Amino acid sequence: MIEERNRVEGLSGGPLCCLVALSMLLMPVTLMAEATWLAGDHHIHSNNSVGWDESDPPKPIFGGDAIYTIEKNAQMARKFGLSWMVATDHGGPNHSKLSMESTYPALLAARLAVPEVIQFMGLELNTPGADHSSIIMPKSPNEARHLAAYEYRFDSREAWPSDPLRNEEARMIDALEFAKGLNPQPVVIAHHPSRSAKEEGVFGLTTPAELRRWNDAAPNIAVGMEGAPGHQAAELRQADDRGRYPAWVYARGAYGRGYPTMGGFDQMTAIVGGFWDAMLGEGRRWWITANSDSHIHYTEGGIDFWPGEYSKTFVHAEKTHDGILASLRAGRMFVVTGDLITTLDVTLSDGVSSAGWGETLMTKQGSKLTLEIAVTDPEEMNAAGRNPSLNRVDVIMGAVTGRQANADLAQNPSTAVVERVSREAFEGRDRQYLIRTELTADANGYLRLRGTNTDSLEPEKDPLGEDPWSDLWFYSNPVFIELVD
Repeated sequence: MIEERNRVEGLSGGPLCCLVALSMLLMPVTLMAEATWLAGDHHIHSNNSVGWDESDPPKPIFGGDAIYTIEKNAQMARKFGLSWMVATDHGGPNHSKLSMESTYPALLAARLAVPEVIQFMGLELNTPGADHSSIIMPKSPNEARHLAAYEYRFDSREAWPSDPLRNEEARMIDALEFAKGLNPQPVVIAHHPSRSAKEEGVFGLTTPAELRRWNDAAPNIAVGMEGAPGHQAAELRQADDRGRYPAWVYARGAYGRGYPTMGGFDQMTAIVGGFWDAMLGEGRRWWITANSDSHIHYTEGGIDFWPGEYSKTFVHAEKTHDGILASLRAGRMFVVTGDLITTLDVTLSDGVSSAGWGETLMTKQGSKLTLEIAVTDPEEMNAAGRNPSLNRVDVIMGAVTGRQANADLAQNPSTAVVERVSREAFEGRDRQYLIRTELTADANGYLRLRGTNTDSLEPEKDPLGEDPWSDLWFYSNPVFIELVD
């Protein structure tokens, strides 16, 4: 037991310590870095997301679940314009040992090989009582120890023989309490929350009540969920060597027979007045992200895009580990598919004060507000060799009425699209556009944006065989409005 505790809480000397020291020495130092929009992906698998043989205990099979090295993932992330990424392998019996002995050295080597991409140590947790979630560790000398200890204690599949008591929701609350005690503290994001939902509003492994309890337990750690899940390339898989195409039984992003994504986005995000708006209507700082969930590229038999090839999470941050994590925690971000846009700046002002993404505008009842949106619709071709055009921007607003007694609530009926701004109304040129609109501060609330290259007024359920590159959307995180005397 003492030896096992030392394994997950302490690094021995030797090659790994030398690699840690070399990585710290050779990483570039950025002084007074300027905050810019940085694209990233917080859910990426390497060959350390292993398969398992049938021995007792099972032994890991490298490449059995995902096939690329962390360095390869970082190279592709760089190719597709990412500035940051998180290595989030998941495992099974005794995987925390592999996290220390294989994943972390591979991450350190990838940091040295691809320094242009800020790389975080992370984990896709087999979440007790729910589907998966990521934990993103701040860069520190203790990042591997902290992550391995978290996995060792709380991953529902870590024990062998398996222990059903490890898969109870209360253990996830214990995991968040443990995370609160780490210094520095990590960030936790729920993965593909509706992947196991069978119908609209009928949720599966991850429920609204669970996500509320996570946020209650650790509001500075459990800060959000995947708005756009990965596995979006299922419909693009190429024919095998006999010319046969797979007969998919699910749409892009759905990964099973559950409820499909809507315009590539999880129903918890895509439905106006749905679960996300219910969380925001309680005043919760609950953010959304997008990612690849990359395991195997669709051209090599998988159902995935490379990191950054299709989905991006843009954070407005200094290009440092601490800066990026702080912006993820604070909601200074937007998400997009297909490189529909590459910047999205907003200023909500009453003429005296102003606020941007993740912030709160304190203003008086009845104040006249000016919303200014600056957006870049890039000239460059995306990874599909197309140049999609932003067809419309929707302004969505809802009321903040406080915490609700019903923890399973997944509706906010006050939320609505208050304005649809067509491309013809955009100001500017050369793909740099400005949108201005006037609002009135008549209640505590929030404002968020959404946009698309389609003519659809609302995102529709993704059908089988849909080309993901033809149905593109962006979503912003909110700006809050709070009335004061």
